[in-house]
Amino acid sequence: MKYCYANRRHVLYPDANDSWRAAPAAYTDEFLDRTRDMGFDGIEIGIDVLEATGGDRRNVTAFTKRLATAKVPVVALRSGGSLTDGRYGPANQERLARAIKLAGWAGIGIVNGALSAPPRYPGKPLFSPGFSKSQDSSREASLADYRELAAALRKACDLGAADGVTISVEVHQNSIVDNSWSAVRTVEMVDRKNFGINPDLGNIFWVYDVPEETCEAAIKALAPHSVYWHCKNLIRVHHPENERTVFLRVPIPDGEIDYRFAISAMVAADYRGYMAIEGVQSGDQFHGDGKSIAYAKGVVADLDRRAKKR
Repeated sequence: MKYCYANRRHVLYPDANDSWRAAPAAYTDEFLDRTRDMGFDGIEIGIDVLEATGGDRRNVTAFTKRLATAKVPVVALRSGGSLTDGRYGPANQERLARAIKLAGWAGIGIVNGALSAPPRYPGKPLFSPGFSKSQDSSREASLADYRELAAALRKACDLGAADGVTISVEVHQNSIVDNSWSAVRTVEMVDRKNFGINPDLGNIFWVYDVPEETCEAAIKALAPHSVYWHCKNLIRVHHPENERTVFLRVPIPDGEIDYRFAISAMVAADYRGYMAIEGVQSGDQFHGDGKSIAYAKGVVADLDRRAKKR
């Protein structure tokens, strides 16, 4: 197993940055040192970071080379958004093509994205996790929706193939790929070697107020189709009288998703990609995220020891 830092907090005194829009300058030597010291093999960044370098090949490669020299290479590039939404789909397809181009320049092997569109119902509980309804869900999707999505993803895969870029679709709330069956359906319809799934169990866990499938069933179904893997954990607080659940994000070993089972399933499927720790969103990120990677490495080591005994 390899480990990627998909940090969701980017705070290190004296600066407090929004991790989703952290500027290239926020990736300081101290931040990279701490990332490496926690034990990560690489880092995930958003396309916005590379665009903020100037977006030309020279600046993009200079930035990613600096991170690689610090032994924290960029191993995954985020570029999300619905590819089939009538209003935003065309722009998101162009953005995805741009991300693939940037990844090719920089030698980044994975371009990952969720397929969510902006909320269309202001004031309605259809975009946040934990309600009884979810905007653009697989429950409401038609086969034509999957055909349209597969066509867009095949085009993206063909763009990335020459540069060794693999396209990863993240199982995510508010998208038609939000559970195991819809993800497997998408893989079958795209039918490209450089395409696969990011089986983010946290997103499956919190789509609805009551999860529609167990994390154990989901990871067993998705492990053989996985090319990248976001990992986060949550504590679920259910309010059945309101058809509402709220979630508290916690380090990997402290939540309700059984990551010993999940890691076991991925190992059994011979997964060779990155386990990307989706970090804590509050508090001391280096303590919380260090705890997460230490737990993950401990589970993998335990599985290896037990395999050697057999």
